[in-house]
Amino acid sequence: MARNRDRTEDFKDAVRQTAISLGYNESKIAAVLASFIIHKPRQRSAFTKAAIKTLESIGALEDFILKHRKDYVDLHRTTEQERDSIEHEVTVFIKVCKEQIDFLKNSITDEESTSKGWLGIAGDKSNADTIAHKHGVVLILSERLHSVTAQFDQLRAVRFQDAINKAIPRKKLNRVSISNSTATPKSDSILELEQADELPHEPLRVQQQLLDDETRALQVELSSLIDAVQETETKMVEVSALNHLMSTHVLQQAQQIELLYEQAIEATKNVEMGNKELTLAIKRNSSGRTFLLLFLFVLTFSILFLDWYS
Repeated sequence: MARNRDRTEDFKDAVRQTAISLGYNESKIAAVLASFIIHKPRQRSAFTKAAIKTLESIGALEDFILKHRKDYVDLHRTTEQERDSIEHEVTVFIKVCKEQIDFLKNSITDEESTSKGWLGIAGDKSNADTIAHKHGVVLILSERLHSVTAQFDQLRAVRFQDAINKAIPRKKLNRVSISNSTATPKSDSILELEQADELPHEPLRVQQQLLDDETRALQVELSSLIDAVQETETKMVEVSALNHLMSTHVLQQAQQIELLYEQAIEATKNVEMGNKELTLAIKRNSSGRTFLLLFLFVLTFSILFLDWYS
């Protein structure tokens, strides 16, 4: 049995001799020999760089939410303005990440349009696999962004619930205070009227009665305005919560549409493979028919020849 021989040194010597014959100096020769051992890292594509940048942005968003979770939920740690600032920062983060994901989707769409050949049929199978891989990357990034936004939606729901619970008792207290304030002037006005009856001056009693009537009218109008403001505030909080929930559902629908699109691509590939199989079946059928006709013709000619020969 022959032994295997290591020819690596012979190969290096051949490379050195060829490099010397081409005029390479010692530093260039050492660089060439080093390239056999230490390979240069592959250059990342623009899509890969953008995907990594998007993933880093989503990670920064998640870290920001975790860092400011207690400040956003606890009403005693921060003010309303600070919580609004935190929500604004998170909204800007989400918008930037969504724009980056949209950019990746548009780049995939452009690559698909350029890779298709005549009549919209994909030419290279490796390119189709690369496009499918990119669709998977975009889907993973979308799911990651959705999970992070779902965490912040839970925090926002807690804040909105606290605001609603805080607004309803305030509304009840305002009604009680207004009713007490309306009852107090009435008793005062009764006492003043009784005192005015004892006085001989009739114009003072009439003037006091008019002032009391105006005070009651203003208090009733003020109570109605406060009720309307409180009701409007509660409705605005509910509408804002519904709006954020709707945005979350829209993102889920976008992911479902992306999944349906991938399934449609796979179905298209299966249809193309089926068409190829049908074409091959038709060719085989035609070739079999030709062979059968040729066999019958040769058999008929052989019978006639044997009959003539006999």
